Order: sequence, then C-alpha cells, then structure tokens
Amino acid sequence: MLSFLLGPFLALLPKRWRRSLPFLTSLDWRVPTVVSGFGEFLLAVVAMLYWYSYSVSTWVSRGLDVALAGKAGPGVNEQEIGFMAIFIFATHPLTWLIAYFALEGSVRLVAAAFAESYLAILPLFVVDQVFLKITGQSGPRVAAEGGYAEGNFSSYFGAIREKVRLSKTASLPDELCVFKEGAEEFLEIRASRRKPDWTPPRTVKYQDRFYRLEDCSTGSGPRPCRYRLRRLSAGVMSRTVLVYSPGEEPVVSQK
Repeated sequence: MLSFLLGPFLALLPKRWRRSLPFLTSLDWRVPTVVSGFGEFLLAVVAMLYWYSYSVSTWVSRGLDVALAGKAGPGVNEQEIGFMAIFIFATHPLTWLIAYFALEGSVRLVAAAFAESYLAILPLFVVDQVFLKITGQSGPRVAAEGGYAEGNFSSYFGAIREKVRLSKTASLPDELCVFKEGAEEFLEIRASRRKPDWTPPRTVKYQDRFYRLEDCSTGSGPRPCRYRLRRLSAGVMSRTVLVYSPGEEPVVSQK
C-alpha cells in the first residue's frame, strides 16, 4: 500500500535521498518509478495540449484585432496570422519546458521498465549535486547515488538491448564457484538474470559469510551475468549490506 500511494511521488527524489528514509530501504522501486515516469509524461502531454489550445487561440485573436485595427500593414491574411501564432507557440520557453518534462518522463519510464535504472527528476538531482558540491562531496559516486550513473541515451539503449536479450534466456538456478588465489578466497556467482543494486564495491552476506563484490560482467551462455566476490575476514550487518538468498538450490562447483 505504501509503495502504491507514496512510491510514485518519492521516486521523483534522488536515490541518495530515498536511502535516507529508513522505512523505504526494502521498497522495490521499479513499479513506483514506472508509474512516476508515466505520470510525468502524461501530465506533460495534457499540459502541452492545454497550452497549445490556449496560446494559439489567444495569439490568433490578438493578431486579428491588430489586423482589423489596421496596425498590421496591408496584405495580412488569416493564414499568416495563424502561422505566426504557431511559430510563437513553438519558440516559447514554456513550450520547451513542458516538452522537456515529457521527454524526461518517457526516459524515466523506459529506464525503470527495461534497464532497472530508477532515475529522479533532473531539477532535484541538480539541487542535490549543488548541495554536495557546497559540502565538499563530489565524484562519480555522487552521480550514481542520484540515479544518473548512465546519463546518456546510448547507455539507456544499450541497457535496454541487454534487458531484452536476457529476457529471452531461460531462468536457471545460480551457479556458485568457490576458488582461492593465494591466501584469498573468492566466490563467483553466475546467474541468468542481472541482480539489482549489485554494483562494486558493495558488501554481500551469503549464509554466515561476508564478501566484497569486486567485479560484475555480462558474457554469453545460459548464465551470462557473472559476479566476483572476495571473502572478508569479518563483517557487520547493516542496511547497506546485500543479503544473497538464492531462490532455488544453486549449482555449486569448484575451480
């Protein structure tokens, strides 16, 4: 119920802000962000239709009044007045602002539905960036916390292509491979589906052991998603630790 009522509104916030809310740490943001992006797009389309109807009719009416008063010069007809009204509408800053929110809503919708990237709205993200700059925090991690780690269209389309490709792969139990390199013990997880929020260097708890996620990659085969984890000597459970619980009995192998 909380996800349905507040989720679409809270999905407008940067990821770092959402994580600061303790009662939302376990919320799945996919559906709320899809609804939020679709709502933003739909509201922008409705606003654009209303703005077009109001602005064009207003400017055509004013143009006709000027023409009838003889202030527009000789030879001005209704078609020219209508064209001028449409030109003013197309170049007006409010038109571009509404178009931006329509584009942003569609990008957030597609990113959440196909790329599992839950983006905030850009104005709040910029506010968060400015605040972090003032307080001395910066770097690639800041953009990732805001949900803008993939900040261009080619990245979104690449993620969407990957999502479509993985959707055609049969869902299989994870394959776990335990091996050692010198004194270090590693765990490699091979999965048929990408694991949300599994980005290095997150800490992962599996059974009673803690691991550091060092690398993730996508290859080929029935289990194309691969995660390399290094075992830690000790660990403390916190809300930022990822708990790995395979839904099905995993396939265990040795290197």
